Amino acid sequence: MKRILLAAALLAAFAAAPAGAQQSKVGEWTVEKRTQDQHCNASYGYKDKEDENRDYVIVLSHSDKAIVIVVIYDGWEWDKTGTILKANFGTDDADIMSKAKWEVMDKTTIRGMFEFDQTILDRLSKAKRITLDFEDDDDDSVEVRTPRLGDALGALKFCEENRK
Repeated sequence: MKRILLAAALLAAFAAAPAGAQQSKVGEWTVEKRTQDQHCNASYGYKDKEDENRDYVIVLSHSDKAIVIVVIYDGWEWDKTGTILKANFGTDDADIMSKAKWEVMDKTTIRGMFEFDQTILDRLSKAKRITLDFEDDDDDSVEVRTPRLGDALGALKFCEENRK
């Protein structure tokens, strides 16, 4: 009986997953390897009632060469795609990088690409929030919630090691 239930659960999970994608949930994070991407990514999104019910999304990916972080915040209105912004990048309890470069991808999205450094991942794994403090621009500075980020990074590492 247990085997039948297990087989039924596995079949249901397989049928529910998008075609061509490896996907798992870790808390509210989605960790996946999409067919159009070279690497796995972890994503988390939420509405912040304390910030006019605005949407926040964070996507993390890494390889042995780079760490990529994308932040989407519907409170931003960046003017020009490709613009490079500088922000102090940290967590609720640790500074990660001062004057980190972030590229504007569209009016609500920025991307940071950093050379792989395990200490960045170690600091992120303990974070409850990621902070971006833009130079001379307090209005656009944000704190993005990252619950269970350490668990999501563990699942992301597993996904990377087992991607096909």
